[in-house]
Amino acid sequence: MIHYLYRDQLERHPELGASMYRDRAFQFKDRLDWDVSVDENGFELDEYDHLNPLYIIWKDAAGRHGGSLRVMPTVGRTMTAEHFLDLTDGVRITSPFIWECTRFCLAPGASSSVAGALLAAGLELGLRFGLEQAVGVIYTRVLGLYRRFGHVPEVIGTKGEGNERISVCIWDVTEEARNEICRRSGVPEAMIQSWFDASFPSRFRQSAAVA
Repeated sequence: MIHYLYRDQLERHPELGASMYRDRAFQFKDRLDWDVSVDENGFELDEYDHLNPLYIIWKDAAGRHGGSLRVMPTVGRTMTAEHFLDLTDGVRITSPFIWECTRFCLAPGASSSVAGALLAAGLELGLRFGLEQAVGVIYTRVLGLYRRFGHVPEVIGTKGEGNERISVCIWDVTEEARNEICRRSGVPEAMIQSWFDASFPSRFRQSAAVA
């Protein structure tokens, strides 16, 4: 299932948080050989994790991390603005209606349905928070994943060669996109909605239907 958790809430879910940071270390440091820092606990953490971002996390049956992404408002500090302005022609993407998505990570052996659930959960968050778009930096070769789920972003700027080619992308936040991802991944829309309601029970509880 999906949990929406701010970093300061992870202390109530220690195994989930620890396994997420260790899976990030494996994906970004060991497998992709990024220039990232891994601490003495084997956690991959960067400066943006210390800003209390919101994580969207798939928890598996054993209570461990199965996949995740990190989301932050673009009105504050973002990776796109501070490290990839060359890909946006120097234009800082900032709006209360646009959030940044980073650190998309799947645990070793995670199924494609986990990836689909995370993407759909991200759109559910956007719809509930009144967002219009999401921005992020991806390997250009990963665009095929978004085509598979029927939600192809607009590419703003690209640099690099071959498998190292990266792009800044913008995704529209729409109900139609969420529904299509749910359909293709086999994760029901009602389930995505219930996971959000469980994480934000007081502020975003849906009104009960009147018989």
